[in-house]
Amino acid sequence: MKRREFLKQAGLTAAAVASTTQLRAADSAAKGATPTHPIARRTLGKTGERLSIIGFGGIVVMNEETGAANNIVAEAVDRGINYFDVAPSYGNAQERLGQALEPYRKSCFLACKTDGRMKDDSRADLEQSLKLLKTDHVDLYQFHALTKRTDLDKVLGPGGAIETMEAAKKEGKIRFIGFSVHSAETALAAMDRYNFDTILFPLNWVLFTQAGFGPQILKRAMEKKMGILALKGMAKTTWAADQRGSHPEPKCWYQPAVFPEEASLGLRWTLSHPITATIPPGDERYFRLAMDVAQSYKPLQAHEEQALLSGAHGVEPIFHLGNDV
Repeated sequence: MKRREFLKQAGLTAAAVASTTQLRAADSAAKGATPTHPIARRTLGKTGERLSIIGFGGIVVMNEETGAANNIVAEAVDRGINYFDVAPSYGNAQERLGQALEPYRKSCFLACKTDGRMKDDSRADLEQSLKLLKTDHVDLYQFHALTKRTDLDKVLGPGGAIETMEAAKKEGKIRFIGFSVHSAETALAAMDRYNFDTILFPLNWVLFTQAGFGPQILKRAMEKKMGILALKGMAKTTWAADQRGSHPEPKCWYQPAVFPEEASLGLRWTLSHPITATIPPGDERYFRLAMDVAQSYKPLQAHEEQALLSGAHGVEPIFHLGNDV
């Protein structure tokens, strides 16, 4: 099942699996005092912005009731999260996040994306996102899921979406320009062809060791002093063929790491690399676990890393090199 098809299907099932116990906990935490150990922040490349090492992915609030969305966003802010990321393809996430984030907008870094590859459709995406997110600007606007070289050619070519981004930056509607990517080859090409502020890409222990996916992207982004944002730190492998239409994680198109031990180790592994922040899965349990890990984050010890990496042998990674066709 492709990722976009998965998101459409997830919209039909997510509401049925919401946990009322967790929602009450979110409400309680949102009303409490600032924690003694708030989530740490790191500098976002050359931008000078400092972001929480855990980002809030908009899928967390996709298809949630308004009150539930407000509660989890309030809790995240209270615990030190200031980096929020969303996209038009995440169902009604923009609408839910826009309302929930409105009281905290001035103190948060808001990232959004466009699936548009050309000037006109990316402009339409931007204007609609600003409306739904109840803001006059987004801090970071990104090309969403650049996978094919043909996509890169379109966005950077004549009449491409880069024209929307550059114009919107002059208009004050966006501050920084970035891209998310699921192809190592396309990522390298994009960084060579344009001076992007940020990159958002999958970085986890299975991809790194079993597919060789990630080291080359990380190296090039560091050379260019870009803001480096990571995805899939708690991901593990693909769903089995007989589970792709129905599985226990309706907001994860991939199979996440085993909760909570392996997922915690995986997240710490990702955070041990020179990145600014990572966005955990859209499943609320994993997001809460990520906040817990971040509040007491310590790099992996040698025996922990050995145990984690030994479990990656023979595991099917969610992406491969050479998929930029």
